[in-house]
Amino acid sequence: MGALLLSCVLGLPAPTQAAPIDVTDDRGTTVTLPAPPRRIVTLLPSLGETVCALGACDRLVAVDDFANWPPEVARLPHVGGVDDARIESIVALRPDLVLLSSTARALPRLQALGVPVLGLDVKTLGDVQRVLGKVGQALGVDPAPVWQRIEAGIGAAVASVPPQARGRRVYFEVGGGYAASASSHIGEILGRLGAVNIVPGALGTVPQLNPEFVVRADPDLVIVGSHSAASLAGRPGWSKLGALRTGAVCVMPPQDSDVVMRPGPRSAEAAAILARCLATPVKAQR
Repeated sequence: MGALLLSCVLGLPAPTQAAPIDVTDDRGTTVTLPAPPRRIVTLLPSLGETVCALGACDRLVAVDDFANWPPEVARLPHVGGVDDARIESIVALRPDLVLLSSTARALPRLQALGVPVLGLDVKTLGDVQRVLGKVGQALGVDPAPVWQRIEAGIGAAVASVPPQARGRRVYFEVGGGYAASASSHIGEILGRLGAVNIVPGALGTVPQLNPEFVVRADPDLVIVGSHSAASLAGRPGWSKLGALRTGAVCVMPPQDSDVVMRPGPRSAEAAAILARCLATPVKAQR
């Protein structure tokens, strides 16, 4: 009131309050935020990474149990994940926004308690761009520079692939027999790098495959995380795979697996890792 009177006396424009922010999430639900959120909880690693990529890491008050990038999130409370979010711990932090999957069990429970929630799903590169836009809208931050850096980084990775590596038929295992298909963000990146994914996108973004599917497809290159590499040769029929016989197996350490398997702002780094995998040399068959 005092500021308003002072403005009138001095002939200054009256102070204005920030306009409410309307964001429509992936459920089709429009969430109205009275102001850009200052206390944010994220329940997917890629969503926490997105907040930080937009320069708002200092607004995070908690993250999911698997979040580990950037390093500063390690000091934050970890409050569960998609299926086991600790609701009481989240509410106690008084968040003014929670970012999570649209199908997370916690979403309706948090909403019923009056906590603002945005349900966001990220499976493709298009989703990465869209979610950057929605989170940027909520934060009051322009997402365009972040997306431009991602696109430039993917372009640089594409340019780094040697001509002889293009056209390689690739199997990318996410883990537990699940594979990244051509319609996943990993498949999209591989396609831009010039690789051919043996798993068609029509099967879903991350389908579970029978081991015989891979044997019949006989890929030129297998890309797998270090946690699964030791089991490859022991799978039924896999000892016959040309990729295993010629050593055309790219084994990713855990830190690289995190980068590649999380669709988010580190997609350019993911493209660089996959480009190096495509250049994996082969040895002569015996």
